[in-house]
Amino acid sequence: MELRHLRCFLAVAEELHFARAAERLHIDQSPLSRTIKELEEELGACLFVRTTRKTQLTRAGRLFLEHVPRVFAVLEQARDSVKAATHGFQGQLRIALSDGITPSRLPSLLARSREEDPEVEIRLFEVPLDQQIKGLHSDLYDAGFSMAEDAGDGIVVSAAWEDELMVAVPARHPVLAFKQIPLREVLRYPLALGDPTICEGHARQVDRFLRTCGQEPLIAQHVATFDLMMTLVSAGLALGLAGAAHIASTREPGVVARRIAGKPHMLTTYLLRRDSELSDMLIRFIERMAFIDSTDDLSAAEDS
Repeated sequence: MELRHLRCFLAVAEELHFARAAERLHIDQSPLSRTIKELEEELGACLFVRTTRKTQLTRAGRLFLEHVPRVFAVLEQARDSVKAATHGFQGQLRIALSDGITPSRLPSLLARSREEDPEVEIRLFEVPLDQQIKGLHSDLYDAGFSMAEDAGDGIVVSAAWEDELMVAVPARHPVLAFKQIPLREVLRYPLALGDPTICEGHARQVDRFLRTCGQEPLIAQHVATFDLMMTLVSAGLALGLAGAAHIASTREPGVVARRIAGKPHMLTTYLLRRDSELSDMLIRFIERMAFIDSTDDLSAAEDS
């Protein structure tokens, strides 16, 4: 089995169309078909069901597709490691980011890591949560951040930092009459919320909070990114529910952050790692994260 077999398989599996896959690979359709046939013969399984109207993955093809992208990810990381070594780095931490994490502590953590461990390169990977978990198990990533509090067996989950859940409000919206907006007032208006399939942990934490009111929210749209959420808010199409750091970082004009009345509801970002012995680099990274969290909490207490 050669890399060309895997590249061809991946193109057809993603396009589900041999002609489009051949165009994407800049080859003719005939050699593409031959390459897929060679791969199927080597594996002893049919990977695609092909008719004149459509192409579909077989069960064996779907199972194979779960593994092939990781092969290319490992190769990419190998190339990156070599490049890092040529630039003087002596180690590398691979950190996955998933699930709409609140970014409040991340910039400070990365900056301090660069200052204290300049010989360690930190590479960030934005991936779906299920891919992060698989990547942690298969040693594609050293650690990751997510807002999901449960990642299954073999993964240790610990709280990394918290960020207050706030309301993103369009300028000149009626709820701005409240300095702190009661939840019942928030629920009178359409909401833009994180997509549960993409921002799984964030959506779950927000949904858990909304259920405390016992009232079904009116959802204008589920969004994959907080940039889109703030665009909808800026346009006056919805209120948004997000962490204070997400709202503060928006570039959209006319978006105002307001606290929710009552006890602040905190969104938790978690650190995920394999349940195994930690490298010295990762130990220092985790200790640094805890130190930044404690100093930021102390500063917040002094300000209040």
